[in-house]
Amino acid sequence: MRGLKTTKNRIRHQVFTEVARMAFEGTDFSRLEELPYKLVPGEISTYYDNIFLERAIIGERIRNTMGLPVRKLSQHTLLSDGFENADIAEKYYEPPLVNIIKFACHACPEKRTYVTDGCQGCLEHPCKEVCPKGAVSIKNGRSCIDPSKCINCGKCIQACQYNAIIRQERPCAKSCGMHAIKSDEYGRADIDQDLCVSCGQCLVSCPFGAIVDKSQIYQTCLALKSGVPVYAAIAPSYVTQFGQMADEGHMRSALKAVGFKDMVEVSVGADLCAIQEAEDFLNEVPDKLPFMGTSCCPSWSVMAKKQFPQYAECISMTLTPMVLTARMIKKQHPDARVVFIGPCAAKKLEASRKSVRSEVDFVLTFEEMAGIFDAKEIDPNTVDPEESRNESSADGKGFAVQGGVARAVVNVIKEKHPEMEVNVASAQGLDECRRMMMLAKAGKYNGYLLEGMACPGGCMGGAGVISDVVKASASLEADKNRTEKKRSTETEFGSYLELITRE
Repeated sequence: MRGLKTTKNRIRHQVFTEVARMAFEGTDFSRLEELPYKLVPGEISTYYDNIFLERAIIGERIRNTMGLPVRKLSQHTLLSDGFENADIAEKYYEPPLVNIIKFACHACPEKRTYVTDGCQGCLEHPCKEVCPKGAVSIKNGRSCIDPSKCINCGKCIQACQYNAIIRQERPCAKSCGMHAIKSDEYGRADIDQDLCVSCGQCLVSCPFGAIVDKSQIYQTCLALKSGVPVYAAIAPSYVTQFGQMADEGHMRSALKAVGFKDMVEVSVGADLCAIQEAEDFLNEVPDKLPFMGTSCCPSWSVMAKKQFPQYAECISMTLTPMVLTARMIKKQHPDARVVFIGPCAAKKLEASRKSVRSEVDFVLTFEEMAGIFDAKEIDPNTVDPEESRNESSADGKGFAVQGGVARAVVNVIKEKHPEMEVNVASAQGLDECRRMMMLAKAGKYNGYLLEGMACPGGCMGGAGVISDVVKASASLEADKNRTEKKRSTETEFGSYLELITRE
């Protein structure tokens, strides 16, 4: 849960910090084996049945954070097994990205209707009367539901005046818009990797912290130590993620203190993306394509292409802001490495895909970057800030919130054709995105610009954010209002567009 300092978030942060510290300080196999004992000291367990289980779970978190695969409890291997595959200062990623530590999974019920202690044993028993399957009976004056008969229709829930009957659903499965999470033979959560688009919402939703995603923290820190210039390309949703004072000037100073050569805001790439998508929309809709979907959210675009392959060409082929920014950096600094820092787990997949050269060497979430800051004992709120450069537009920064991408594209179109009406439909969350595509398939959105965002709230609700989504979105809106340039066409980087998209 974002915005709260929960035990799960604290443990994740500790692992990220220790792995980063280990990379900066240098290590051997023995230190890796000692880390679970440092993070889980003593002899008495705190959260699970025994301390051995706690250390085993921490060990798998460490492995995943280093980019190594999660092991089964039945495997007899050292924690450092495969360490040589992670101990490299280059891009390292082996799918699947999102994994379940099976022995940390609580095996929550997939879905059940459940009578709580709130049942008052009333005379009327409306729950029993409305049940179409006879699943509700009265035992010792209280309602009881037979799960073998219950079809989870919810009629008993609606009938109870005490709100004593609830529907319980596995949190990770409920959050998965791809319906990719089922149960294995032991009742534990299991991910269908053919359906998964790595949005990471299950990771955020699991209250037991059993779902983890692979990281490139270790490899990024090695790159920062290597002497090669490393540039940080930071997503516009960074506002308040590292504290209320961590604005552009503070962030650039803090990232340089960590070892980055410089910081470039990805909202600059968002401005270029808006210009390109506006041009594509004008050229292709409706003469060549019935509608056009935005390209910037990888989970949304992969879902749309997988489940609606006949409309794959209707999803914009414009390079995403992350890729456009990385290409711009490497045009200026060919020998540099680029680290994208943002809210999104799926960007790790996008950076690794082979169909389009991304020029992104590493991807970190804000949560992972916070671990690196702590490993170096740097607080972005207290460093001496650099002067703000104000390179991007308010519309470019608005890519981070729902509706912002379409708004930026429409504003570019309006500058060229003020009289033109552009119809827009937007969706947040993959279930909503799927419904939008079904309507488009039915011809309801012909001539429309469709904006899809896999995460509720847009990028501000991504799996890798730290701050409360609503508060962070409000802070971003305030930042947009302070920005001098309002439209994507007002920035100075338009000349780069042809140079970085022709390859």
